[in-house]
Amino acid sequence: MDKQELGAFLRSRRERLRPQDAGLPAGPRRRTPGLRREEVAVLAHISTEYYIRLEQGRAPRPSGEVLAGIAGALRLTDAESDHLHVLAGTAPSRTGLHRRDVRPSILTLLDRLPQTAAFVTSATFEVLAWNDLAAALMEDFAGLSPRDRNLARRAFLASERPDAGLYGISDAAEFRHNVVTNLRSTLARYPSDPAVTGLVDELRDASREFARLWERHDVQAAPVLTKTFRHPVVGEITVDCDSLALTDRDQHLVLYSAPPGSPDAEALALLAVLGTEGVRASRSLSR
Repeated sequence: MDKQELGAFLRSRRERLRPQDAGLPAGPRRRTPGLRREEVAVLAHISTEYYIRLEQGRAPRPSGEVLAGIAGALRLTDAESDHLHVLAGTAPSRTGLHRRDVRPSILTLLDRLPQTAAFVTSATFEVLAWNDLAAALMEDFAGLSPRDRNLARRAFLASERPDAGLYGISDAAEFRHNVVTNLRSTLARYPSDPAVTGLVDELRDASREFARLWERHDVQAAPVLTKTFRHPVVGEITVDCDSLALTDRDQHLVLYSAPPGSPDAEALALLAVLGTEGVRASRSLSR
């Protein structure tokens, strides 16, 4: 049970609700945003004292029934409710280190998708494996260290690198929000993994934007269905986005594709022909 994180999460969810959201009268002007603690306690059918202690990080582990009541009172989504149980220690959680080894069958699959840019990310957004088209569309990951292949660092610390930016994607703000929400869930699953805790601490210290988003305690981002890349050689490419969870290793297989016969599919096909070496040469000629 992570008492301090649980308390902070409860406060953040309580403060975002309006009385009318919970079926309560608005009443006179409130000095603080959101519901009052005693209102949440009444809605959750628990004592106000116990709920206050939960928010203050002083209460013993709540039961599943109590958490269900609180989740209902705070109008939590399924993802937020799952996160609540993880923080309270009432849900199965992974221990030790997050995995970075990719299943051999997935590595084989990457090479069997020549018309789709495909890559695998870890629970901390490190690009672990990729095919040639992903390298041509984004960058030659083979030339980077594992640290520089981390998309979370690139999203928030890219200004420190000469090739700053997230590959010219159209949804950079949404991607950053997605990074934060996923890292918060990752930290709850791997609270003793130094790679996870170190990455979160690094980003909180070095990026005001990450720190601001982190304090929102969000654990669910809107799905991204399409994404536009502004590629330096072939111009804008709009792709369909699919992210498949590899649950046995807590990784994701990300797929970028385009409808057959579309100009975007033709642009991807050109990148597949050029490859990373061709893209690099074209960049040099255009300078």
